[in-house]
Parts: sequence; structure tokens; C-alpha cells
Amino acid sequence: MTEKKIRANWDKKISSDGFVIILSTISILGFIGIVSSALFNIEISGYIEALWIIILGFGLLIKTSFRKIKSIKKGLSTYNFPHLTNAFIGIVAIITGILGSPLFNIINPTFHAIRGILAIIAIIIIFVETWIIKKEFKQRTNTKKD
Repeated sequence: MTEKKIRANWDKKISSDGFVIILSTISILGFIGIVSSALFNIEISGYIEALWIIILGFGLLIKTSFRKIKSIKKGLSTYNFPHLTNAFIGIVAIITGILGSPLFNIINPTFHAIRGILAIIAIIIIFVETWIIKKEFKQRTNTKKD
């Protein structure tokens, strides 16, 4: 089997590039916040935090298959539950980002919990994507070449 065929099989299993781009955008926003406060003494961390929560919420909505959610009429199953969870967390994240932004400045302990949950989800996805899946892909392509 050629490397292209192996890559095609593994691309189905690796998370979509769109979500990885969203996580990269969140990292860039974090660095912009650091640069603005360190170099220019401008504190925009409230806006940056709200923006990354909104972007991550949209990322979760992008990963959601709404076609699979429609099958909930037949009952809740392992087929539609992850997509329902993604949609719910994504919508709650967007609402949290908007209401927690400095424009509205609604401070609520629930918003802090949602931020923490989203940060943990992002860390887990980055860890799995960066080290586990890519390492496994390299091992499989190296063994199949021989």
C-alpha cells in the first residue's frame, strides 16, 4: 500500500483541519493579548478571552453534524449523542463569550466553569492531535513503506 493510500485512510480518523485552525487562532489570540499588555501596556485580555470562547464555540458547532442530530427523533443513541453534546457546548460557549465580554461584563461563576471546561477540551484535543495521532501515523507509514 502506498503512502498516499495510508494517508487517505488516516485522514478520516484525524480531526478536521478546520478545528485545528480554530485552535491555532485561539493560540494566536493569546499571544496578541500578551504582546499588547507587555509591549504596549494595553490590557485587552477581557476581549481576547471572550473572543476565544466565541471562536471555540463556533469550532464546536462546525464539528457538529446537524444531520445526525435530526436522528434524535428516533431516540438518543451513541450515533447522535456526541453531536448533540457538541452543539450544546458550542451554543453555550458562544452565549458565554458574548455575555462575559467587557461590553456586557456579566460575571457569573458558571461562565468561569464553562471557560475551564472549554480550555480542558482544547488542551486534550491539541495533545491528542499533536502527539498521539501524528506519532501513530508516522509509525504506520514507516512500517508500510518497508
